[in-house]
Amino acid sequence: MKKLFTFFAAIAFSFVSMVAVAQAKAPVWEPLKNFHGIMAATFHPAEEGDLAPLKKMSGDLLASAETWQKAPIPMNFKEKETRAALKDLVAQTKKIKKAVAKNASDKDLTVMITDAHEIFHKIVGECKKSEEEMDSHKDHMEEKAEKDDHKGHNHD
Repeated sequence: MKKLFTFFAAIAFSFVSMVAVAQAKAPVWEPLKNFHGIMAATFHPAEEGDLAPLKKMSGDLLASAETWQKAPIPMNFKEKETRAALKDLVAQTKKIKKAVAKNASDKDLTVMITDAHEIFHKIVGECKKSEEEMDSHKDHMEEKAEKDDHKGHNHD
């Protein structure tokens, strides 16, 4: 009987640990991941002087930025700051696409993709909530849920 109890206790502990780890890890924001793939494929070659990928993929870069801008903001990102940065990113990628269409110089395109890359890093860096902000949000949501549970109850 003691072995059976130990066995079930170990399973329960493992399950709780897996749930805690899964909750602690932020979910993948697919539009960010997709944009990052295109950004990497265009920016890194441009750093080395190869603008061909950017010229070929400028439309994809813009489309991906627009898709990302329309996506819901995950709770681990600052809503206001992220929306503003995504707006800037879309504007910058539009500028790039227009510049490619007008056969802008490689120098100008390099500056533009570098600016877009900096905006991208602002989003994935500065626009993310800190652990303290996430904890505060979690506490607020728990308090709200507790209040909602008690609405309409008479505690006389």
